[in-house]
Amino acid sequence: MTLVDDRIKMADNNTARLDEMFEALERRPFLEGYKIDIIEGAVHMTPQRANHWDITLGIIEQLRTKYPRQRTLSDVRIDYPGELNAFCSDVALVAEGAERTKRGGFLCSDVEFVAEVISRGTGSNDYGPKKTGYATAGVAVYLIADPYQGECHVYTRPGEGDYRVHTTVDFGEKVDLTHTFLGLTLDTSDFCRD
Repeated sequence: MTLVDDRIKMADNNTARLDEMFEALERRPFLEGYKIDIIEGAVHMTPQRANHWDITLGIIEQLRTKYPRQRTLSDVRIDYPGELNAFCSDVALVAEGAERTKRGGFLCSDVEFVAEVISRGTGSNDYGPKKTGYATAGVAVYLIADPYQGECHVYTRPGEGDYRVHTTVDFGEKVDLTHTFLGLTLDTSDFCRD
């Protein structure tokens, strides 16, 4: 077994505990418009802002020019390596032919691309433990759209819990992903700063 296999197995071992946590959260009345992630066993609830959704939808619409709807996800729970990590990524693209798990989700090993749009107060999660979880799971391309900095950060070539290549592109410029398996360019000209 490789280190990645061991960590993915660790994510599988936490599934029952994560299921319990999400079931408890689902029994509580929460305000609509909140995104919930469990990161290293801590529950993070983030209110969705209009600009956050606008950027998320912009990424999804551009992915949809090349990929079918069934492969593109938003705010869907996927368990990742590490202690009690269940992320509901803003955007995730699963591999062609990926099959749903018994509980209807996907395995992190089937995720090829993730995009997160930074929310006030949770950016350290996207740049920290989520980035580590995505890299450990082997997610080929991780994009962070940061409306507070007005930048997109693209991470590629995952290995040993981190990404080897990091590129920064200002909002308004094109994000060239033609050198990755995605084979497309994302237009950020209508991404707005907060």
